[in-house]
Amino acid sequence: MILVIFVKNIIMENSKTISVLNDLLHITNDRIKGFERVEGKVWESYSDLKGEYDKMISQSKIMKNEIIDLITHKGGNADEDTTSIAGNLHRTWIDIKNSLPVTNNDQETLENVVFGEKHAIQAYEDALKSGNLCSESSEVIADQLKKLRVSYNQFTNIGRYKNKEN
Repeated sequence: MILVIFVKNIIMENSKTISVLNDLLHITNDRIKGFERVEGKVWESYSDLKGEYDKMISQSKIMKNEIIDLITHKGGNADEDTTSIAGNLHRTWIDIKNSLPVTNNDQETLENVVFGEKHAIQAYEDALKSGNLCSESSEVIADQLKKLRVSYNQFTNIGRYKNKEN
């Protein structure tokens, strides 16, 4: 009887971990989709950001694979290409804004990168605070959160890049 309860607890814990990891996978997929929309739009005005941006794309793909590995290791099915509803709505809003004539579409695009990174950071922090991640998953997610914070910090000071236009 004790063994059955133990196994049920492990299955329930795995289920919670898998669910949280799939949510983070959706966020990571949102990042990748969002970055694909930025491609080529801002590099004439902000060419010095191109290297950092390329690094963020590569980093996102690595993060995605790490999360998929964690889910698979826990016996779950990864939602490999699924994005979040909020991410889909945000990208649609960006598409609508980008179709309107504005004075600095490039700067708004960079501001949207910052907004997306801030949302990803919040999701990762919430996942770590939830208590639903196993220790191995928490370690990987905490490391990914550090990387998200670095990329967020690199894009938060958009005014600095705007001054380089002049």
